[in-house]
Amino acid sequence: MNTTIKAMLTCCIAACSILQAQAADLPIKITKRYLNFPISQEQKRGNMKFSIGGKKEREFKIRLANGEPEYWVFCDMTQYKGKTITISYDGDNAGLSKIYQDDKIAGQDSMYHEKNRPQFHFSTRRGWINDPNGLIFYEGEYHLFYQHNPYEKEWENMSWGHAVSKDMIHWQELPVALHPDDLGTMFSGSAVIDYNNTAGFNKGKTPAMIATYTVDGHDKQVQCMAYSLDKGRIWTKYKGNPLIDSKEKWNSRDTRDPRVFWYEPGKHWVLVLNERDGHSIYNSANLKDWTFQSHTTGFWECPDLFELPVDGDKSKSKWVMYGASDTYMIGSFDGKKFTPESGKHYFTTGTIYAAQTITNIPESDGRRIQIGWSRLSHPGMPFNGMMLLPTELTLKTTKDGIRLFSTPVKETEQLFEKAGQWSNLKEADANDKLKTYNTSDRLRIKTTVKLSHATSAGLNLFGQHIIDYDMNMNLINGTFYSPEDMTSMELTADIYIDRTSVEVFIDNGAYSYSFQRKADAKNTEGFHFWGTNIDVKNLEVYTVKSIWE
Repeated sequence: MNTTIKAMLTCCIAACSILQAQAADLPIKITKRYLNFPISQEQKRGNMKFSIGGKKEREFKIRLANGEPEYWVFCDMTQYKGKTITISYDGDNAGLSKIYQDDKIAGQDSMYHEKNRPQFHFSTRRGWINDPNGLIFYEGEYHLFYQHNPYEKEWENMSWGHAVSKDMIHWQELPVALHPDDLGTMFSGSAVIDYNNTAGFNKGKTPAMIATYTVDGHDKQVQCMAYSLDKGRIWTKYKGNPLIDSKEKWNSRDTRDPRVFWYEPGKHWVLVLNERDGHSIYNSANLKDWTFQSHTTGFWECPDLFELPVDGDKSKSKWVMYGASDTYMIGSFDGKKFTPESGKHYFTTGTIYAAQTITNIPESDGRRIQIGWSRLSHPGMPFNGMMLLPTELTLKTTKDGIRLFSTPVKETEQLFEKAGQWSNLKEADANDKLKTYNTSDRLRIKTTVKLSHATSAGLNLFGQHIIDYDMNMNLINGTFYSPEDMTSMELTADIYIDRTSVEVFIDNGAYSYSFQRKADAKNTEGFHFWGTNIDVKNLEVYTVKSIWE
């Protein structure tokens, strides 16, 4: 054999080996509830496809571990039980042999007890989460849908994850509601109950739950819909999708995050859609055919639009237009056009993003409740991201005009048990009272601090500023805040500390902020009030129950 032929054969053998390692089909008869997949962040993503009888059922990207997995993810296979699926994978197929089916999720025994698992904030069992979607109350259940990558702890494969709750505190995860399809991946949107059967999907006396969402395709974003007749468990995508394709109108692929609600005075549906540089208003009689009405510039992503009474007086209500970056305008709305009267304002900052309010809450309740995504990481965990506490939004008259306030919903109170309360303490005394709680992985602290000689004061936890109030410059942790009484020397804070996060509500919700909990490894002080000759007028400490117990 000459050298040239030998070299060619060597190359062919090597190429065949590479192809064998990079592509494979694996038939599996589904007899258990879950397929468990080994994951390594060191691996490149490969495309995995489920097929039955040659027909594609699902396709997604996954980092299948070719050695020891860093963690495991799962896929609920209930709908395929008894069927044989073929798994095709174009990545390194060394990990295919590690895939196994079981009625338990890999690592289920330690789930919710992991080192960096939030203990009273919602986080998903496995994978990545971001924007809350389709927040809705229906027949005793709060539904939390959310942007989700079930197959990795980083962003990809955007789907609608799903969880339900009786109290917005204790959540039960359900199977993924909306998977990517041939149009693209499932981006953010909202949900309504079509009591009057305007879309024609109702079955007998059962009204359809209808989700309107963005599909992110290769070159554009379009708006689509799906419906459920079993309280959001099983979803059917509308055959007439897409509903709105406005790329050409706006010369932009940024047309996303439809927010739908019923406008009773006009007896029609309203859809608020972020398009390029702001929020557009569309109207429809049937949730399928939408007509453009108006546009308000100045917002980016995830619109919300809702009406709230001012100071609790329903005869003096205002409309609030909101964007993903937590800024808002106050104004009026006639069903077709939002007219701003003041703004843009902010009432919260920090890790919060893409917050959405819950629809279909009964009039007897009357609250406007919001849940936001917390943009923080969970190192070493098989999941990433979490939701902030649900909060009630109210409009109140302040010295600066009408403003939004936000406070945790009353349902959170079930988690807290008072461990101690003190009043009129000096700094050293207050620090001494908190020593017992320095190593707590979850805690609630309510406090009122009065400055006298100090122009700044605050509270640290292992060197990290929980509160850093600069009275002279009117700054709290670097953000401008002016108290209602401009000459006030006092600041009140309600502080919620979880394993990976801190949320702080200032002066009964006039301003709030959130951030990732990061202790200074060199600092051993624990909790530490600071400021020249400050008074801690009130200090309350509460232990916190885990929502997973």
